[in-house]
Amino acid sequence: MADLDKEKILKEAIAIYGETLQKTVACEEMAELIKEVVKSIRGANNRKEILEEISDVSICLEQLKLMYKITDAELEDEIKFKLVRLNGRLRGEQDD
Repeated sequence: MADLDKEKILKEAIAIYGETLQKTVACEEMAELIKEVVKSIRGANNRKEILEEISDVSICLEQLKLMYKITDAELEDEIKFKLVRLNGRLRGEQDD
């Protein structure tokens, strides 16, 4: 299992099931993660379920990156921008 070609598998799933279905599945998986997080807020001991849903969402996010042709560099740049902005907010700085 260590030799899995993640990108090849993800592209094959998109090719077989189609972009529309895989986008729908991504939405469903994100909703399932939301449901598990809400359960934990309400006191459930559901760490395992949250782990499973984060795994599903992570796979779906990788497929979305492929479908929308989002590169790792683009994503890292956007994440850095968002973290810098969050850091400023945490320190009371105004957004530009």
